[in-house]
Amino acid sequence: MKPFIFKQFEIQQSKDVFRVGTDGVLLGALVDVNNASKVLEVGTGTGLISLMLAQRNSKAEFLGIDINEEAVNLTKINFENSPFQLRLKNSHQDFKTFKTDDKFDLIVSNPPYFESSESDKDKIARQTVELNFKQLISKSSILLSENGIFSVIIPVEVGESFIEIAKENQLFLSRKINIKGIENSKIKRLVLEFSLVEKNLEESEFIIEKSPRKYSDQYLELTKEFHIFKKDVRN
Repeated sequence: MKPFIFKQFEIQQSKDVFRVGTDGVLLGALVDVNNASKVLEVGTGTGLISLMLAQRNSKAEFLGIDINEEAVNLTKINFENSPFQLRLKNSHQDFKTFKTDDKFDLIVSNPPYFESSESDKDKIARQTVELNFKQLISKSSILLSENGIFSVIIPVEVGESFIEIAKENQLFLSRKINIKGIENSKIKRLVLEFSLVEKNLEESEFIIEKSPRKYSDQYLELTKEFHIFKKDVRN
């Protein structure tokens, strides 16, 4: 497969690993990484999100883990070929049994969210066969530093249950970004940030396209340091 070229790095892709997609780009661009020193990405895929966050925070150190060995090998290549390679590490790990003495200032994930499917396409990356929400949330609550952030992007349909499970694990919603695919459409995705300390909820709306195949000014501004856009993309 062709690599996906960004301004400061490129992503080698494989048919056996979940490809670069809008969800990953949004999470990599929207999540609050400013105050993080140690970052953990659960389910790295190609390494896209960690690479975006490493570009946004020039001091943080990153560890990416994935249960899919093919994804781990691909992430390793993408990390090593990036200008941030000295701050990026990845490992072949099952998050459910992952052990470390470290606490992380940011734990980020674009998690699997379908309970089941007839298709085997991207099964581990898209379906909760290896890691469900309860497992992801409970383990993250243990590994999070005192003032750390746990952040995910998920479909709006599972938002309420995810927030409730997080609350049961003493993780409190502090930021919620409602994402619409196009103006005047229904919310399709949520970027959620949780912390161990209760805070006032910050809620906002984000629109990806202003019309079919025409990115919104909001999206263009958000991703201008990453995407290489065609000259007429604002038309």
